[in-house]
Amino acid sequence: MDAILNTAKTWLTDFFDPEVKKEVLHLIDNDTDELKDRFYKQMEFGTGGMRGVMGVGTNRINKYTLGKSTQGLSNYLIKTYGQKDVKVVIAFDCRHNSDTLARTVAEVFSANGIKVFLFSDLRTTPELSFAVKHLECHAGIVLTASHNPPEYNGYKVYWTDGGQIVPPQDGEIISEINSLSFEDIKFKANDSLIELIDKDVDEAFIEASVANGNFNAAGKDDFKIVFTSLHGTSITAIPEVLKRADYKNVTIIEEQAKPDGNFPTVKSPNPEEPEALSMAVAKAEEIGADMVVGTDPDSDRLGIAVRNLDGEMEIVNGNQAMILMTKFLLEQQKQKGFKGNEFIATTIVSTPMMEAMAKAYGVEFKTALTGFKWIGKMIKDFPESNFVGGGEESFGYMVGDFVRDKDAVTSTLLACEIASEAKAKGSSFYKQLIDCYVDYGFYKEKLISITKKGMSGAEEIKQMLKDFKENPVSSVAGSKVKWIEDYNTSIAKNVLTGEEKTIDIPKSNVLIYETEDGTRIAARPSGTEPKVKFYISTNTKLEKAEDFKKVSKELDDKIQIILSELNLG
Repeated sequence: MDAILNTAKTWLTDFFDPEVKKEVLHLIDNDTDELKDRFYKQMEFGTGGMRGVMGVGTNRINKYTLGKSTQGLSNYLIKTYGQKDVKVVIAFDCRHNSDTLARTVAEVFSANGIKVFLFSDLRTTPELSFAVKHLECHAGIVLTASHNPPEYNGYKVYWTDGGQIVPPQDGEIISEINSLSFEDIKFKANDSLIELIDKDVDEAFIEASVANGNFNAAGKDDFKIVFTSLHGTSITAIPEVLKRADYKNVTIIEEQAKPDGNFPTVKSPNPEEPEALSMAVAKAEEIGADMVVGTDPDSDRLGIAVRNLDGEMEIVNGNQAMILMTKFLLEQQKQKGFKGNEFIATTIVSTPMMEAMAKAYGVEFKTALTGFKWIGKMIKDFPESNFVGGGEESFGYMVGDFVRDKDAVTSTLLACEIASEAKAKGSSFYKQLIDCYVDYGFYKEKLISITKKGMSGAEEIKQMLKDFKENPVSSVAGSKVKWIEDYNTSIAKNVLTGEEKTIDIPKSNVLIYETEDGTRIAARPSGTEPKVKFYISTNTKLEKAEDFKKVSKELDDKIQIILSELNLG
């Protein structure tokens, strides 16, 4: 505790604002537990940026922790590109303090002689990614905590290609930041270097989104959409994109259309949570809509609900949406003619069905660690290849490479194109998904997230993952474990034969079991929240669409057995 107290006292110097010093003194005198949580560690700049609870302290998001990261990034940019003509672009979302923190970040860059393009109001993360290349910037920043609770904020860094920073830049930037003290931050702005941007970049982004997501689907006049921005940034882009793609029957949930960092109508602004889409689904039932789309606060994730075989609205998960979007794009490419350099991509904890589909189309399949930064890196690392599309289970998808991060704006349009075309042909989004199960195998997934907050929670998560690794299961739901993939050691071992393979992916705290029947169980800590996540994937054959409900229940029952065996149910 002495070390924590000493760290807190460093925030009592005249470098820090008076109200900050006052709050630190109050914590020292009155709230030891809160003081400990705020100062027991530095808010880490991870491999993509920072995300955490806002407030005073080294373990919080505030002007000083973000200022230090920005100072380190400024130093790195100048070392890399020289002082002259370095440019960055900054966007921010609807969260509390995002606008003021974005301004602070802009001021620190400008104080270091760096030209800053700052969006005049909130914008989506995909537009920020697009703007980096569009404005020929060296880096980009978005102030967002994505789908985290209201008390969070964050800071994501993008590089010259519009993708999030990846090795070696990420490690070099982290080293630069860690070499600094708070007193090294240059806060005195050079206002002549800060330029506000808005409509010109908006127009270019919207045009590009329509160009990449519109395939002139049939049936648009008869296709009804309910859209909710969940109080976030997508209200600035998606309605206009749908309008320009000729969708006329779009109902916007007005109660959720106004950006609001409190997210007052939902428990969580995360489209992965069914509750977040409940208001939109209710409206869809009321008006007889065909599809619901909802996006998270910074508009990189989308949740979709469509009518199932019984005509009821049902939410499809990220894996299911990814499969249909990718199949649609592959079909479009097939009609143009494959050139032999196409590839699709996903992550190691997403559905193996993507690989099965890639084989069926004869295109290359690439897999990466969790996070779209790694998919963006593939595009950069293989310029001779043509990225068709790809996604991950956590409700994110990327259409082509004009944006280098998951993009709910263009993906929303793509999902509507698929569903509208299907309906016009007497099918549906849901029926086409079942057709994929018949063609490529019926894969069904389940995600279990366990939240453990604070310093003790971090230790619990660490122990859970340690136990999962050191006490391996030998069988899952009656099928022997065949492979254990340890991404910390980069070794995949066949426990039945002793064969070992090297995993050619950067090291990460992920462990995956795969059984003889193809069941997969992955465990990893969340990179953005105090959670440990378990991903379960099962599969079987679906001989004909008519057997869907029966086989679906069999897979559900199998998942329940697995949850029980792992004490997760």
